[in-house]
Amino acid sequence: MTSGLRKAVFFVLLLGVAFIGYQYMIKPANRHLAQAKGRVQMKMAKLAEFEQASSATEDLAKQLDELQEAINFFESKLPPTDQIHEVLEQVTIIAQKQGLKPKTIRTLSKKDNSGYIEQPLKIELEGNFNSFYSFLLELERLPRIMKVRELKLNKQRDGEGQVAAEFIVSIFFQNEST
Repeated sequence: MTSGLRKAVFFVLLLGVAFIGYQYMIKPANRHLAQAKGRVQMKMAKLAEFEQASSATEDLAKQLDELQEAINFFESKLPPTDQIHEVLEQVTIIAQKQGLKPKTIRTLSKKDNSGYIEQPLKIELEGNFNSFYSFLLELERLPRIMKVRELKLNKQRDGEGQVAAEFIVSIFFQNEST
């Protein structure tokens, strides 16, 4: 064998070893590396998703605490059902203090809702309009949750500024069943 032929055979042999090394070692290693990168990217995406969910959970916990504070605040404004007579007494005292004459105070059928009871009262008062306005302002300042609805004012013929008022006041109470 001549030196040129030896070099050519050696060169072909080197190319063959490189080709076989690439096919059986490098190519499978690259495939394995690509799969590992894919798994890492999936895990990173799940981690980012988890971090986002974790921050959302913290926000929800914060909102839940705020809602619980709001519920506690409103429940503090709801007297127990057995205190309805005290609220009626306060309304009557305010009306008399303002110089209004209570004609009638009737309880209507109560509405039992989840968490609270609504007790509507139909009230008829007579007196000066300014006194009635002051009565409504004092009613608003009571530490109770109340709603005035169906307000009807009629002017009285016997004096200037005299009115007859007919309205429904809903007083809200705690529901003992919750």
